Formats: sequence, structure tokens, C-alpha cells
Amino acid sequence: MAFIKSFRELEVYKLALQEARKIFVITKAFPRDEVYSMSSQIRRSSRAVTAMLAESWARRIYPAAFVSKLNEALGEAMETQAWLDNALNCGYIDSKLHSELDNEWQHIGAMLNKMIQKPEGFCQSASKG
Repeated sequence: MAFIKSFRELEVYKLALQEARKIFVITKAFPRDEVYSMSSQIRRSSRAVTAMLAESWARRIYPAAFVSKLNEALGEAMETQAWLDNALNCGYIDSKLHSELDNEWQHIGAMLNKMIQKPEGFCQSASKG
């Protein structure tokens, strides 16, 4: 693994940022009465993944703190999937779009899970800079 200097270099961060943007655009078409419920909740959970990745990166000198924040990021990714299920159930997105988005968030979750299972590959670099 190449030495990573910033959370912005993490592939999972880049993917989550990209997918959160897609959700932002898609939710613009949700009904107005969902602005303060479903739209804001799915936007918040999808954006929280990148924020928690940044926080975990800052705490990587302490493996337990690093893993804890990654677990929170994983929870937010899964919450995003649950909101996608609700959007499908309410007819705000079709099954094709749901499947595409859900697959990407599942992939993000798998990437986070790999980091959780092997934090030493990330935490050891904290002492290097």
C-alpha cells in the first residue's frame, strides 16, 4: 500500500464524496413535503460518511479511536441504504436507480469494513507524519 498523506487520498473517501453528490442531485426531485424529512436525512447520512472518514484519519494514532469512527461511517453508509429503500418504497426513485445507488453504498460499506478489519495498515502511518 502506498503511503497516504491525507484522508482525501483514500479511495473510499473519493467514492463516498461522489455518491453523496449523486444523492444531493437526485433528492432535488423529491416532493417538497420531504425536504425536512427524507431529503435532508439521506443527504445528511451520505455526507456524514466523508466527514467521519476525515475524523477517523485525524484519530489514526489511536487504533481504537480510528476504528470507532470508521464504524460510525459504516453505520451512516448503511443508513443511507435504508433511506434509499424508503425512497424506492415511496416511488421517488425507480428500482434501476435504487439498485445502482445501493450497490455503490454497499461497496463503500465493504471498503470501510476492510479498513475496520485491518486498521494497522492505516494507523502505523500516523507516526510517520
